Amino acid sequence: MLENCYQKELPEAGCDEAGRGCLAGPVFAAAVMLPPDFSHPLLNDSKQMTARQRDLLRAIVEREALAWVVKAVSAERIDQINILNASFEGMSLAVAELPIRPGFLAIDGNRFRTTLDIPYRCIVKGDGKYADIAAASVLAKTHRDEYMERLAGDFPEYGWERNKGYPTREHRLAIRRYGLTPHHRLTFNAGIDQLELF
Repeated sequence: MLENCYQKELPEAGCDEAGRGCLAGPVFAAAVMLPPDFSHPLLNDSKQMTARQRDLLRAIVEREALAWVVKAVSAERIDQINILNASFEGMSLAVAELPIRPGFLAIDGNRFRTTLDIPYRCIVKGDGKYADIAAASVLAKTHRDEYMERLAGDFPEYGWERNKGYPTREHRLAIRRYGLTPHHRLTFNAGIDQLELF
């Protein structure tokens, strides 16, 4: 079982993102504030959960969290400011829209920058340690997957309903064959012809 949060003195929001390594689509970021007694045996780093488990936990988190927000940062914006800054921006935007102001942020990862005047701590593999970060990872991942599945209907050649925009062999071959869409990150695809396909 994960610990509920990193610290207990201040109201805390856990923050995480999904889609940093994708060739297409936005990066999604979530901020989640959980009740102090929240726990669930299946809750974990979203990458360690099945799609069915993530969908189940998404419904529970969205129902039981004190507050939650998910924000998307577009491929165009990622190209403008780079993926790391886009991840920071997405988490900051999510926190800023929380209906309850947190007094502390628990951030998954080893780096964070923000203009928000809220103390924070970066926690490597935090989504496998603290429930509020894990809940944010589940929301970011499920909202992004749902978005890419919808987008796949308009661009069926790329297999986004399966690869969610990640650089699978199928996706890279489709880019070579059909070119880029407005949803592709140009900075991620600049060397697609040189990418190893196997």
